[in-house]
Amino acid sequence: MNIILKKDVENLGLEFDTVSVKPGYARNFLIPQGFALLATPKNIAALEATLEARKEEEAKLIATATAVVEQLKKTSVTIPAKVGSGDKLFGSINNADLSAALEKAGVSVEKKYIKIPGNTIKRTGKVTANIRLHRNVEYNFEFDIVSDAPVEAPKAPAKKEEAPSEEA
Repeated sequence: MNIILKKDVENLGLEFDTVSVKPGYARNFLIPQGFALLATPKNIAALEATLEARKEEEAKLIATATAVVEQLKKTSVTIPAKVGSGDKLFGSINNADLSAALEKAGVSVEKKYIKIPGNTIKRTGKVTANIRLHRNVEYNFEFDIVSDAPVEAPKAPAKKEEAPSEEA
């Protein structure tokens, strides 16, 4: 079932997007909550008229989103996490954690605009998240997840000193 979103819906789309969802999700949740309209020819024509009227505002939004993408290109993020055996994390990293790390780095991106494959990360290493700031502006942001434990230098084996033997 095709619908037109009236508001941003996390993990689905942004305002004025036309998306396809299961009929029950649309009928029982999105439409009654006021998040969406059916994508009828009349509603699609109204959407096109609305987008035409908002062209100036859309241009400003696209310019703002592009500026944020330029900041993201210059930003490097490393998220420290508790690590167990191997490279498995205790817990997981999600879009809220990435949003907080970006905020510390000086780039403000709301968590609803960040899409991580599989929704959570449970291993260390390089990860790519899709950041969609506008329906026309997307960026694949790479970041690292590392262990927060301090790296210890290998210890040299201690030499046993032989105690002088006492012979009686």
